[in-house]
Parts: sequence; structure tokens; C-alpha cells
Amino acid sequence: MKPTSRLATKIDGKDFIITAEYLPPAAVNGAAMDAAAGSFDDRIAAVNVADNPHGIGVSSLAASVMLSRAGVEPVYQIVTRDRNRIALQSDLLGAVCLGIQNVLCLSGYHQALTGCPESAHVYDIDSVQLVAAVNAMQHEQRLIDGTEIKGEISFLTGSVANPYLEPLELNILRLTKKVQAGSRFIQTQAVFDTERFDQWLSAADGEAIPAMTAILAGVLPLTSADEAERLRETYTDHHIPDEVIQRLRAAGDGASQAKEGLAIGAEIIRKLKNCKGLRGIHILSGGKESLVGDLLAAAGL
Repeated sequence: MKPTSRLATKIDGKDFIITAEYLPPAAVNGAAMDAAAGSFDDRIAAVNVADNPHGIGVSSLAASVMLSRAGVEPVYQIVTRDRNRIALQSDLLGAVCLGIQNVLCLSGYHQALTGCPESAHVYDIDSVQLVAAVNAMQHEQRLIDGTEIKGEISFLTGSVANPYLEPLELNILRLTKKVQAGSRFIQTQAVFDTERFDQWLSAADGEAIPAMTAILAGVLPLTSADEAERLRETYTDHHIPDEVIQRLRAAGDGASQAKEGLAIGAEIIRKLKNCKGLRGIHILSGGKESLVGDLLAAAGL
């Protein structure tokens, strides 16, 4: 059954695609989510609902349903860090029953990078195996153990990629595996070094990957030099050049640094739009959803 979500329609078309990110908080009232939902207008094809990347918040599944009720198309994120194959497939079946059509499969940050470093991880299967499992659920109507699924499933399945992982050959090999497993779209980690990103994209193009999947480049609006340094030190997938941090610090005080961060993000978007094989951008708001509209305006989108 072919996915009919708005994001799927955008991917099948020729438009430049924009997706964004929402980090559900540890809150049980709807005010925070309503405020976040108001930050996403019609320019945004769909919004990723993060699955506890940095600490505990409302479950991605529940928050996806709430965003959908607010008129925002969600991308349900599901990580293999916290669930074995039983829980993963059960949650995916639940997502289908609740009307979710977009799913992003990823391994998730190690629990040492969350607010619960003492918790045990699972990693029963990896993200490539999860994509393959979703693909089998949709096209073969079966679970990993062969159990038949009653009813049709329509998922648009995606994965993530880090364009700065080396060696490049192995990076592209893993990307190829994700596409072959059934990933219809790829969202990358934040791009700050556009030259190295273009090298990665060119290597992917050499394997005809952009012809098989929609690649969306991650863009993260930084708010300060301190934030940039903290991200670079904590998360190895945040490749933030010294020049970016120096530019933020030279901007002056906190408000000026935040303004400069938006300017840097807008410049990156304008450069990325000229990259051959790129289908769009994914705004990594990092819990600062109110910045999404400002960044798009600054970039002229």
C-alpha cells in the first residue's frame, strides 16, 4: 500500500522539501505542545517528533498523535536503544492504528548522553534491521518472526545519516544499506561545513543514492558560541568548524550571537539549495521550535 502522507507526496514531486523537529518536553499539559505546533506553518511538510534523544519526555508516539490533532503532520521517531524487537514492532503496529504514516528509524544516542546515564540500553537490532522490518510489515504483511499481519500498512520510512563520518567509503556503504532496506528519505545531522557535505553528497550521487531516496540536509540554528562548543564536545556527530564558533563569539552579547546564529543558518541553507541531488532541508530546532519561522524568513524561504 503506497504511503499517502503529505511528505510522501512531496517526495514523489519536485518541490524543495522542508521538514522540522519537535522535542517533546517532560510535561503532561497541552500548552507547551500547542505553542510548539503553532511554530510550524504550511512551508513545513512534516515535523519529526524526537524519541527521548537527550532525556525523558512525552513518548514520540503520543506526541505524534497530539501534533496530528493540531494539524501538523508528524514523523514518528523510533529508536532501537530502548526497545527490543517485540516492543519496536508492537509500537509500530500501534502507530498504524493511530493513523501515523511517516516513521524515522534510528539507533539513538547512547544513554550516557541523556539525563539517565545509569539506564541499560537494548540495541536488540540496529537501525538498518529496523528499516527492513518496517519494510516487511508494509510490503509482506509479516513481522520479523513471520507472523502475518492482518490489515494493510502504509508507512513512509526514513533514516538518518552523518555526512562527516570517516572513512567516506564505509559511510556511503552504510547509507546504501539503509536505502536498500527501504528508506524513502534520509535526514542528515547538522551541516556547518558545506564543502565536506558536498563531497559526501557527490559520493552518494556516484552510487545513484539521490535517485533512490530523498536526501534532506540538517540545519541547526545555533544561539551562542557556548552552545556550539558544548554540542561539539558532547556529540561527535556535530561537526562544527572553529570558524563558526569564532564568528558567533565575535558577534558580541547573547542576543547578538543568537542573531548571528540565524544568519549562519540562513547562509548554509542558501548554499545547500545549490547542491546537486539534495531534495530539501531538515531544521534541527533542538527544542527551540520558535526559531523555525525566523530561520526560514532569514533564508528567504
